[in-house]
Formats: sequence, structure tokens, C-alpha cells
Amino acid sequence: MNRAASLALTPLSVAYGAAVRIRNGLYRRGILKSFVVRAPVIAIGNLTAGGTGKTPLVEFVAAQLAAEGRRVCVLTRGYRRQSSGQVLVSDYDQVLTDVSAAGDEALLLAERLRRRSAVIVNTNRVAAARWAIENLQSNVFILDDAFQHQQIQRDLNILTVDAANAWGNHKVLPAGILREPIREVARADCVMLTRADESTNVDQLQDTIGRVSPEARVFTSRMTPFAARPLKIAGHSPASLINHVSSVAAFCGIGNPASFFSLIRQQGYTVSHTRAFPDHYNYRQLDIDRFIKDAIARGARAVVTTAKDEVKIGSLNFDLPCYVIDITIEIDDAQAFLNLLREAVAMKARKTS
Repeated sequence: MNRAASLALTPLSVAYGAAVRIRNGLYRRGILKSFVVRAPVIAIGNLTAGGTGKTPLVEFVAAQLAAEGRRVCVLTRGYRRQSSGQVLVSDYDQVLTDVSAAGDEALLLAERLRRRSAVIVNTNRVAAARWAIENLQSNVFILDDAFQHQQIQRDLNILTVDAANAWGNHKVLPAGILREPIREVARADCVMLTRADESTNVDQLQDTIGRVSPEARVFTSRMTPFAARPLKIAGHSPASLINHVSSVAAFCGIGNPASFFSLIRQQGYTVSHTRAFPDHYNYRQLDIDRFIKDAIARGARAVVTTAKDEVKIGSLNFDLPCYVIDITIEIDDAQAFLNLLREAVAMKARKTS
């Protein structure tokens, strides 16, 4: 956003910031209630609009707790889904619905955590958690995109912060990218600095977080591609290998497209063309046809996209081979982070025993 636009939107930001302060104050005073569920709750969210690497962290936490024998359930609102009410996206055996009912991020998590975690979409996460305890015997909950969602009490509040663009211009929406003022970092028990390898001011960020939230544990991490695989569509042959392609074109509809394009280049691919669609974009065949036409004109021999986009394009046709770049999160001092998760889960278990 340019400076003129930011200045023009500043009055709206002032009003928005005042509303956020009032709401948070009502929760702090107990006037707005936070409800307790009979299982450990780990919340993962962000302070800014746009991508911070939150979804890979949700997947990491769910997978780790499931590997330790927990019946994990991810609760999310299912942003931009075409359904209403509660939808069971996956149980502990299979994925049960599609992207229109679940939303792209919820379906992605269900696919990636198949047979390890259940996934439920419901704006009322208290009701969803109670239902999952009774019907799925879930015993650990992960709240996705839940830093601002304070209706359910959490045992560990994890805030993801993009180290490469932590606070934008330091203004709240709509003049900036902040959902809440920076001082609300104080609600976090743990801060995960993502994309730390793309930042030159990690130490400064850690100092800022330390002043605002002295008790919060701060970890650093990076996003790492771990697979380039063919798009899952009927009739698509995986015979050709992307490593043998001289030039690729990349597209995505995510919160931080620049980071994805940079990641591809860092892996050694020659990227001849890129296209960033809006976050959570619902693709049409016309969008793909136009992108492929431009990609071919620029010499691309294949196209690449993200796993989040994959769940929305499986029924579309591609005139070039299409590959999906799977991305995982690598956490510095991962053992200490896992110990923090275990402590939170164990402490809640002691309280409810």
C-alpha cells in the first residue's frame, strides 16, 4: 500500500483500532466470556492480515502430538467455504468432504493430516470442541487462525510473526496490515518467527517482542520445500520430472505470494513467469488458460503452485505439466518447542484429572 492510500485510510484505522481495544478490554474484564473445554487447547494465529506461515505450523503441531498418541482435532472457521454451520472435514480415517464445504486451508490440513488428526470447520469452536469430545473422543484441540478468537480458553497461545515483514507500516487495518496493535503480542505465550532466514532484523524483532511480552518464549523458523510432485488430476501423467525442466512458471493464491516465488528461485528453478491471484482465490478454467498462454509465451515448460491451491484446481485442465511444491516448517530448537507443547498438554491433563 502506498503512503497516500495509507494516509487516506488512517481515520478508518483509528476507528477499527478503537473497536479492537474495546473488545479486548471486555475479554480482559470478563464481560465477554471465554469458555473452557475438557481437553488441552493450543491456539495458533497471527497479528497481521496475509500469510505468516501459520498453516505449516498447525500441521507440524498436530502431527507431532498425534505421533505421541493424542487424538488431535483441528478446529478452524473454514474461511470462504460455501457451507454453513459445522462440517466434519475429516475424522481419524478419511477426508469426508470437498473444498466448497470445507474451505481451502481446512481441506489442505485434512489431506496432509489424514489418519492423524480430525478437522472440523465451525465458527463456534466451543460447540465444535464439545461435539468432538463426545463423538470423536478427541483429547487435544488445535485452534487454527485463533489469536483474535477469544471465546475459547487456551492452554498455549502461539503467535506467528513473519520475520521478513512483521508489522508492515505499524498501522492497523485498513491503513496497514495489523489486525491488532503490536502491544497485543502480550497475550502470546509463545511467538514463532517464521521466514527468519529472509530477515535481517531478527534480533531487533526479538527485542521488541521481549519488551511487549517478557514471559513469551520466542522461536525462529524457516519455510522449506520438501517435495515437488505432479498435480493430482485425472489423466495427468507424472512421467516428466520437474528437475529436468529448464524454465517454469509459478502461480498461487495465498497470503504471501512473493515468499513462495522467492522460495522456488532459491531452490534453483528458473522462473520465467509468475502470477499472484488473491488469497483463497476460486480458480476458473479461463484463469488457468490465460496463465498457461502467458507462461508458454515466456518459454515455460512446466508450471508450479502450492498445496493450498492444489485443492481448488484438480478438476481444471492444464496444457503444461503442473507440479505442486509441498512446504514444511523447520524450527530452530525444535526440541524446546515440543517440550513447551507437552508441558501445556500435561498441565491441562492435571487440572482436569
